[in-house]
Amino acid sequence: MCTNAPEKAALRSELLAARGLLSSENVRKAEVVLARRALELPELSGARTVAAYVSVGREPGTRALLDALRAGGVRVLLPVLMTDNDLDWAGYEGAERLVRAGRGLLEPEGERLGTEAVLNADAVLLPGLAVDGRGVRLGRGGGSYDRVLARLARAGAAPALTVLLYDHEVVARVPEEPHDHPVQAVVTPSGVRRFGTRPGSPGPGREAPPGP
Repeated sequence: MCTNAPEKAALRSELLAARGLLSSENVRKAEVVLARRALELPELSGARTVAAYVSVGREPGTRALLDALRAGGVRVLLPVLMTDNDLDWAGYEGAERLVRAGRGLLEPEGERLGTEAVLNADAVLLPGLAVDGRGVRLGRGGGSYDRVLARLARAGAAPALTVLLYDHEVVARVPEEPHDHPVQAVVTPSGVRRFGTRPGSPGPGREAPPGP
C-alpha cells in the first residue's frame, strides 16, 4: 500500500490546476525555449536514439524538440499506449504522421516496435508534473512509465533520464516510493539542472550555461 498516495494526489491536483491557468501563448513560447535548452544536453543532442513523447494540452511542449532531434539525425521513438497501460513504441516520422488516440494523446501511425524497443534508447524523455532536488519525479499516476523504468532496470539499461517542466514545477519535495527512479536532469525555460554525474555533464546539481 502506498502511504504517500494522498500526498501525491494533492500535489498532482495543485500542479495540474496551475498548468490550467497557462495561456496557449505561454505554452507556445515555453516550448521554443525548452527545445533550445534541451539541446544543450549532449545526452539528448548527441544520442543515436531518444525515447520521447508528444506533449498535449498544457504540458511543457515537446514538439519543437522532437523535430529538432529528428532533423539532427537522432532516431526518435514515441510511445503507443496499450490496453493494459503498458507502452509499445514506434518511430517518429514527422507531425503529419501523428494520429489521435485515446485519452487525448497523439501517437505515431508507423510500425509498432514492441515494448522492448525502449531498451535501445540512449536517452529517455519522461513526462512529469514535478521534480525535486533529488531528481525524484512526480508522474500523472497512470503507471505506464513505472513499467518502462522497471523494464530498463531489469535489462541493465541505463539511458539518461530527463524531464521537461515549467520553472515552478521544480519543487522542494516529491513524495517518494520504493519503485521510483530518479531522473538525471530537468529542463525548464530557465535552464538545465542535473541530479547525477554522467559523462560530459557539469556535475550534480549544476546548471548548464544559459543559451543565446
